Amino acid sequence: MSLPLEGVRVIEVGQLLAGPFAGAMLAYFGAEVIKVEPPQGGDPIRGWRVVENGTSLWYRSLGRNKKSVTIDLKQERGQALVRQLIDGADVVVENFRPGVMEKWGLGPEALKATNPDLVFARISGYGQDGPYAKKPGFASVCEGMSGFRYVNGFPGEAPVRPNLSIGDTIAGIHAVLGIVMALFAREKGQTRGQVVDVALYEAMFNLMEAVVPEFSGAGVVREASGTTVTGIVPTNTYRCKGGKYAVIGGNGDSIFQRLMVAVGRADLSTDPRLANNAGRVAHEQEIDEVLAQWCMQHDLAEVLAIMEEHRVPAGPIYSVEDMFSDPHFQARGMFERVEIDGKPLDIPAILPKLTGTPGKTRWPGGDVGSHNADVFERVLGLSSEELSRLRADGVVA
Repeated sequence: MSLPLEGVRVIEVGQLLAGPFAGAMLAYFGAEVIKVEPPQGGDPIRGWRVVENGTSLWYRSLGRNKKSVTIDLKQERGQALVRQLIDGADVVVENFRPGVMEKWGLGPEALKATNPDLVFARISGYGQDGPYAKKPGFASVCEGMSGFRYVNGFPGEAPVRPNLSIGDTIAGIHAVLGIVMALFAREKGQTRGQVVDVALYEAMFNLMEAVVPEFSGAGVVREASGTTVTGIVPTNTYRCKGGKYAVIGGNGDSIFQRLMVAVGRADLSTDPRLANNAGRVAHEQEIDEVLAQWCMQHDLAEVLAIMEEHRVPAGPIYSVEDMFSDPHFQARGMFERVEIDGKPLDIPAILPKLTGTPGKTRWPGGDVGSHNADVFERVLGLSSEELSRLRADGVVA
């Protein structure tokens, strides 16, 4: 079965997470992704968190389906090699600070003369222009500026971050969306190449739902709301007997009625004060106390069974260990097994699911420079003598 991005060549020159995550998505759906890494150690993420046999388990997932080559971009000959790769490519993905690619002679304007059809995706903290463009922008900082962190946590306490680099991942997804749209526009003849400019803070800003129009139209500043969602009741996380937690979403009018019957409060299901969401918001504390007390009298399995019986949306709070033992995760193919030196390793599938041209993991992230010979000889046509000279001079490794 063919993959939707087969025949698309991508040169990935980003490091750490945002650019490489975009590259991983493109590779998963069939693009030939050539990842350019520094000769000394490669992408730093290879050494982050849990490391086995010199490479992090994270990189085995993030580097899947990619061809790794090592090129020293600080040397002119290294820059020339990358220029050759880009001249034969459809897409570039980079996530350096604005101006770095231009300093190396690899900015989009410099490349346009030899590859006018190139789609050049740039991921940075604050975008390619504006007063903050040159500032370093890590996801943690940009999540704060985007407004995302402001609404996370509990009133009166420091804003909370998820224990994930969510800003990088969301920016990577936005980059993939922009790349695919640019390729589609090119295919239709609407344009040739173009630049896809993704800022981490803007990617997170894109998740902010009604925060902007509510402030502009009514002067309302949405604040942190703990485990609830402002203006939607009831939807919350409740502690069950035994210490586990259930998420219950009963905010539809008919769902709320069924929920109150389920917890033995049929009187509240017909209470005119609670007939619509506005009334329930006004009496949020009363409703939450009823649900919290009821959940504490039942263990998680009982809570979920009763909610399912009454057709009320509810679910558990899962750890990764819980995911592995859940039959739905398994049935949906959310884990893919690869082998590293003969040892099995499960990595997450990459979404979305396509019925006609689904993506797949063809190989896990390999060692630094493991595709040097293939790419330099097959793609660039370098002779073994030329390659030996480049190795001797430290341009490649």
